[in-house]
Order: sequence, then structure tokens, then C-alpha cells
Amino acid sequence: MLPYLCIGFGKLLPRNKKSERMNRIEVVKMRNRGCDMTLEQHNVQLFTPLRFRNEEEEIGETKTKKTKTKTKEMASISDLIHRVTSTCLTHPIARAHARRDVIEDEEETIEEEEEEEEELDGNEEEEEEERIMEKPGRIRDMETLMVEVFEAVSVMKRAYISLQEAHCPWDPEKMRFADGAVVSELKRLARLRDRFRRGGIGVSVAAAAPIREMVAPYEAALEELRRELKLKETEVENLKEKLKSPTPRKKSRFHGSKRVSCSTALTTPAPPTSELFETIMEQVKEASKSFTAHLLSLMRSARWDIAAAVRSIMDGDGEGEKGINGVEPQHAKHALESYVSKRMFHGFENETFYIDGTLASLLNPAEFRRDSYAQFKDIRGMDPAELLGILPTCHFGRFAAKKYLAIVHAKMEESLFGGLEQRRAVMGGGHPRTGFYGEFLRLAKAVWMLHLLAFALEPAPAHFEASKGAEFHPAYMESVVRFASGRVPSGLVVGFSVGPGFKLGNGSLVRARVYLVPKGQVLVD
Repeated sequence: MLPYLCIGFGKLLPRNKKSERMNRIEVVKMRNRGCDMTLEQHNVQLFTPLRFRNEEEEIGETKTKKTKTKTKEMASISDLIHRVTSTCLTHPIARAHARRDVIEDEEETIEEEEEEEEELDGNEEEEEEERIMEKPGRIRDMETLMVEVFEAVSVMKRAYISLQEAHCPWDPEKMRFADGAVVSELKRLARLRDRFRRGGIGVSVAAAAPIREMVAPYEAALEELRRELKLKETEVENLKEKLKSPTPRKKSRFHGSKRVSCSTALTTPAPPTSELFETIMEQVKEASKSFTAHLLSLMRSARWDIAAAVRSIMDGDGEGEKGINGVEPQHAKHALESYVSKRMFHGFENETFYIDGTLASLLNPAEFRRDSYAQFKDIRGMDPAELLGILPTCHFGRFAAKKYLAIVHAKMEESLFGGLEQRRAVMGGGHPRTGFYGEFLRLAKAVWMLHLLAFALEPAPAHFEASKGAEFHPAYMESVVRFASGRVPSGLVVGFSVGPGFKLGNGSLVRARVYLVPKGQVLVD
């Protein structure tokens, strides 16, 4: 029972190395004591001297036996205690070894758990690194998507501006094309929206660059085809003009020789005619009205005082309040058109609008006429913006830049557009791709073609303008204001000239355009 209790207490007691050492020392001491005691007893028994017996000795021997019996009992008790103590002390040591084995097993288990935790932490770190590596890719995909969105919005904005420009002047073909472009860009924005909602950004973006690379050659080829198409259209226009020009033909059957002569007549370039000059002059009038209306709408959008602007414009021409009492508000467009026309036609009598000092028309007039007409035919079928995009510093480009700077001064541009970007671009030799400048280029192209055609005609047309205060002559003048009766009332005189007139070589006239006022409103200096 006692060894079992000792073993049980050994389980409950905490491990203490110092106490274990003390217990071992005590056990050794107890063992030594037990051995000494046993030896002493044996020595007593072994070295007792021999004597004869008597009653007293027998009595003593009896007592001695009793004492030995007690001693044996004492020895057996001591031995029992020794064995019990040894068992109690040896079993905790075994238990300690078992405890160490358990601790080692627990440590191994803890180490395994720590290794598993480290592996889990490593996997989490790898996943976190993958997520961190994925973030820049997602950001790049999102940035690319936003670039596509902004590009689509910009293209749609340009298409919408073209759609607005197609309304004035009315151009159904241009309107149809611009409307299709706007719808196409809206569909593109819808596709980008759906792609973003589906989360399929990366796939489309990854494929965007190769697609652009594949499309680029086709776009270049398309531009080349467009240029060739315009050249073909120019040739068609020239052929139409040749067909319209009078050619002597006999009213008979077309034989082979006559077909040859007819084809020869078609291949021979037709000379410029007065009728063609009148046609181009009508284009100049329409372009002038369109540009003036655009400029006036910008002034109203900028909240200009139109009456004050008209007075300032007329004062700049030396015809302000000194020459005319006033212009009706609804007729402000005529005053503005007069301002534009005078600056556009300034220098018309010179072969280069005084841009340079060449005298080719005087040194070799026949060749100069041919060159002028060839240039006229080349530029007639071309878009002025595309032409100046290729040759910004050609004669026409220099002419357009000079006239733009003369019409739109710095204060006007800053007031209308809030800056001088267009003016700086023009002064730097460029031609901005804006709606306003595009409208101006159409007017500049019409005036430039009229100038080329004038110097291609033989004899050249005579240029004239109506003077302020002159009486109205319907043969030479055309009123820009329409009257209810359809005829100009008597007593009206020229308030200011709106457009020039020309006297052609065949005797026909292109009438000057004038703004008429009652005679009492004109103040003579």
C-alpha cells in the first residue's frame, strides 16, 4: 500500500530537480545507516567471547535471545522501511523519465504545430504577395479602360460638333455622317460600360494593343484611299466643266474620226470662264454669311454689347458714327460681314495679296495664268483643313493665317474663347482644328479660289466697291436688306459696302453688295 501511495504522490508532485537531488542524498544516507547498523549487529554477534554457562548465563542467554528476536524484528522493520523507501524513490525517477518523454512528445507536437502555423503563415504571405502583385495590374487595366472612355468621349464630342456645324449651312450628307459617328461612339461607350460591369477589363485591355497594331496599317491605307478618292473627284469635276464648256459639234452621225476629235477636245483643258467666276463668287457670299453668323453667335454667347461692337467695328473702318447715325440691331450681321469682307478682300488686286513681292504675273503672264488655273483646279476639290495639315506653310496657308490675324484680333479672341491658343498656333505656323477656325478656312478657301480664277482669266476682272453716301444703282449694286415690295425705295443711299463687285471681260457684272440707309442718316465729313 505504501509504495502505491508513494507512486501516486509522485504523480501529483511537481518536478523539482533540486528536491530530487536532496531526496537522493537522503536515500544514500539512510542506506549507509542501515548497513552500519547491520554490521554492528553482526559484529556483536560474531565477536562475543565464549563462556561457561550457568543459570545466570542461561537466564542471560534467554534474555539475549529475546533481545535478538527483538533485534531481528527491528532489522526486518528497518529492511522493510529501506525497501519501501527505495521503491518510493526509484519509481518517481521512472515517472520523471516518463514525464520527460511526455514533455518531449509535447514539444515535438508543439514544434509540428509551429511548423504547420509557419506553413500557413507562409501560404498567407504568398497569397498576400499575389494579391499585392495583382493590384498594379488591375490598376493598369482600370487606367487603360479610363483612357478608352475619355478617348470615346472626345471623339463623340468632335462628332457632335460636326453634327452642329452641319446645320449651318445645311449639309444633309455631312449631317448623316456626323450622326452615324455620334451613334457609333455612344455604342462604344455602352460596350465599355458593360465590360466594366462584367469585370472583364483585363482581357479586352490585353487584346487592345495587338488590335491597334493590326488596325494601324488599315487606317493608313484608308487615309490613302480617301486622298485618292478626292483626287478622282477633282478629275470628275474638271471633266464636268469641260462638258459644260461650249464645243462646236456638227449635227450628224458620230463617225470614227469625229469620235477621235471629240475625245481630243475632252482631253484638252477647258479655259476658265466668266460663268465659273460668278459661280465661285456665289460660294464666297455663302461662306461669308456663314462665318459672320458663327462669329455673331459667339459674340452673343460671350454677352457682348452688339451695338457697341458694331460701332467699334465701323469706327475701325473710319465709318463710325461720323458716317452713319446707326445700324438697326437686326442688321448688325451686315455690319459684321462688311468688316470681315473688307479684310478678306484687302490686297485682292495683287497676285499674292501682298504676302511676298513676286512679279510673275507681269514677267510671264501667260504661264502665270496657266499656273493659277491649275492651282484652282487642285484646291477646288480638297478640304482646306486637310490641305493645311499636309502643307501648313503653302501660299494658301500663309494667306489664311494673315487674314485670320487681321479679322480676329487678340482682345476679340480672348473675349470669345477665354484665351489666345488659336492665335498662338496660327502665329506659330499652325492651323488649329477647331470649329471656328474650320468655318474661317471655308471662307478663306472660297476667296483664294476666286483670286486664282481672277488671275487665270484673260482679261482679268476689274474689282470695285460702292462708296459711302453714293446713290443706289441696281445695275451695279445689290441691297443686302430685302424690302417688302421687292424693289428698293427711292431716296436711299449707300450706308456702307458689304461686299465688292467685279466687272468681267465678257462685259457681265458681279454686283457689289451694299447696306442702304435714308439719305439723312449719312453724315458727310
